Amino acid sequence: MKMKPQNTRRLLLGGLALALVAALAYVALRTGPLAPIKVQVTTVKKGSVAPEIFGIGQVEAQRSWMVGPTVAGRVRAVQVDVGDTVQPGQPLAEMDPVDLDQRLAALDAATARAQSARQAAAAQLADARARRALAANNLQRNQDLARQAFISAGALEARVQEVASADAGVQAAEANLNGSAQDAARLQAERAALVQQRGNLKLVAPALAVVATREAEAGSTVVAGQAVLRLVDPASLWVKLRVDQGRSAGLAPGLVARIALRSRPGAVVAGRVARVELLADSVTEERLAMVAFDALPAGVSVGEMAEVTLALPATAESLLLPNAAVVQHEGKTGVWQRANGGLNFVPVTLGAQGLDGSVQVLSGLAEGDTVVLYSQSALKPDARIAVVEQLVPTGGAK
Repeated sequence: MKMKPQNTRRLLLGGLALALVAALAYVALRTGPLAPIKVQVTTVKKGSVAPEIFGIGQVEAQRSWMVGPTVAGRVRAVQVDVGDTVQPGQPLAEMDPVDLDQRLAALDAATARAQSARQAAAAQLADARARRALAANNLQRNQDLARQAFISAGALEARVQEVASADAGVQAAEANLNGSAQDAARLQAERAALVQQRGNLKLVAPALAVVATREAEAGSTVVAGQAVLRLVDPASLWVKLRVDQGRSAGLAPGLVARIALRSRPGAVVAGRVARVELLADSVTEERLAMVAFDALPAGVSVGEMAEVTLALPATAESLLLPNAAVVQHEGKTGVWQRANGGLNFVPVTLGAQGLDGSVQVLSGLAEGDTVVLYSQSALKPDARIAVVEQLVPTGGAK
């Protein structure tokens, strides 16, 4: 019995439809939205981590000086240039004295006049004392004559008045002498102040240093306290390091440092933390530390950027996990653990971290546990996964 052509056609179409449905189902289950998520896994192991602190800084001078005048004025001359090495007391620059020399000459004349006035007051005092001595002798003789009734009482009273006037004259002369001495002392103090001010116009080096910058040139006007030259001690260069406050645990003086200067990225310079600043930067949320060089490299410049890595003591042996396996899920920190063929999110407590990507696991896991390291897309509990050796990035999340 032959099958009708119409039935044969129906059977072929039905077979094709079934094959198409099977193919679609296969594609959906293997590569479509229903396909398992490809993941790369790792195992929790025991070991120790050597945590490190990384930060960016710039080279600064521990000892520097801003040399400038104490009063406003005009720069007359600058005698050194950038890069020059100066000795203590060496002249660096000079300010225009304007009228200081004339004021000193006027004070010298006033001082000479005060000395003359003092000599005149001393002479007046000597004359007043002589007059008082003469009045005292006359009074003594008149008292003797009055006892013998040779002179009247009125004549004796006149002699007493002469002695009192002579005493007043002596006191006035002594006051004039003291006043002239005080005037002379005042003028001498004013002159000393002008001499000091005149001396401050000559800017000298406070110590052995190198000229870093010239802040003003000859002919420019500067205010009091404004720098004309900036000096630095080249032997006191160190790195001002900035470290994120959230990663600064363990930062302390004495830590060994590896310094990579921007001018020589392939070389590492040894150093050590000299000081940790008490005040942190609240704006950038960074802590500040000063890192000294073990041996100052040649050619380093002030203001140069540097990358600094500080080595902390290694931790005791504990469970370790790659930091890439740690994720955030529903506000908790943990890992996706593969157990009994399923996938569970396990909260963990983490400890110290190393710059090699390892992190210390304090609780939540056991040695040998298998956790997801990378995932093709976001995971959720009991998600279907497929473990692969190497995960090809597709822009998905862990």
